[in-house]
Formats: sequence, structure tokens, C-alpha cells
Amino acid sequence: MDGTLVDTEPYWMAAETPLVEEFGGTWTHEQALDLVGRGLEDSARIFQAAGVRMSVPEIIDRLTDDVMASLAADGVPFRPGARELLAELRAAGIKTALVTMSMGRMARSVVDLIDFDAFDVVIAGDDATRPKPFPDPYLQACELLGVDPADTVAIEDSPNGLLSAVASGASVIGVPHMVPLEGTGAAALWPTLAGRGVADIAEVHAGRTTAGSVR
Repeated sequence: MDGTLVDTEPYWMAAETPLVEEFGGTWTHEQALDLVGRGLEDSARIFQAAGVRMSVPEIIDRLTDDVMASLAADGVPFRPGARELLAELRAAGIKTALVTMSMGRMARSVVDLIDFDAFDVVIAGDDATRPKPFPDPYLQACELLGVDPADTVAIEDSPNGLLSAVASGASVIGVPHMVPLEGTGAAALWPTLAGRGVADIAEVHAGRTTAGSVR
């Protein structure tokens, strides 16, 4: 979701700095980039190490509340081509799942703002048995969709997300946003989803399965 479907990463970063500074610490852009795609519990422990004297659940709730407030004030900034591609997939009758490390209440608030029935399944950070980069979130989504991971294509913007999706057995398309994705095992790297459609996704999957390995 964050960084692939919607451009909320700047909202997260804007929430992180005042949290750390509130406890007398400092937070750099490089530290913020290191959290992209991480599970929120892992991120919360990093904030504790940076001096934030709050529990893991308190940190998660604080950041989630701040990001949701930004979404309410500024709207949901969809990434270029993401909404259009999702609409085309749904029109073609293709099953879809949202796999995100954001909390379920935030994921549902974003999904509710999409003006069509966008996803069959949502696996959020508080649903996953283990967070990305473990394959669990994608495997859980496949189980609920009733599909073999080998028959799926995942679209990701972060190294942790890509590692999770690749480990699940899916064909993976990387769309870099905040951090580079070279060397993470993607079957394809696209600079943007703009102008991409169902045929493009099918081509990536067919190429990967024909080759018998990620190319």
C-alpha cells in the first residue's frame, strides 16, 4: 500500500521526526529510508533504540494516528497509474489482495476511499503471522484468495516487500519509489505503473515461468 498504491511514505517520515525529537533525539532522512517496507513492530523497536520512551503498541498507534490525520487533511495521494491498473485488473475478473505492513484500521480507511470494490482480501501488519521480509503476509493472502503463490504477481516498492513476495513464490514487479530495488530478485523493474495494464503483468509472469527462474 504505502509507496506502491498510495504515496504515504512522506506522511510516515513527517510523523517520525517529531516523535523522536519529543524525547530529545534526532532522526535523519537516511534512518527514515531504512524503515521503508519494515513491519511496524520492528520499526517501533528502532524508535525505542533512538530514545523514544514509549511501548511498541504506543509507538505504532501514535504514528498510525498521525499518518491517518494527514490522509484526512490532505487526501489519499495515489501513485501514478496505480488506481487505473487496479481498476483494469478488477474489470478483467482477476483476484486482488492488498498486502501491507500498515495497521488494518489504516489500510481499511485507504481502501474505503477507492470508489470501486478494489480488493478481495486485505492482509495488514496486525494480521501477518510474521512481517515482511518474511513470506508470511503473501502466503496468508494467497491462502485466503484460494490461489497458488506461483500463479500470482506481486507489485512492490521496497526491498523488504520484494524479499517477502519473492520468498512466497510469486512473480514480483518492483516499482522503485523512495529506495532502489536492484538486486532484490524482482522479475521486472518498472519506473512507474502509469500506462501499464493487465497484459503487461501477464507478460512478466509468463516470462518468469517460461524461464523457470527469476530473470
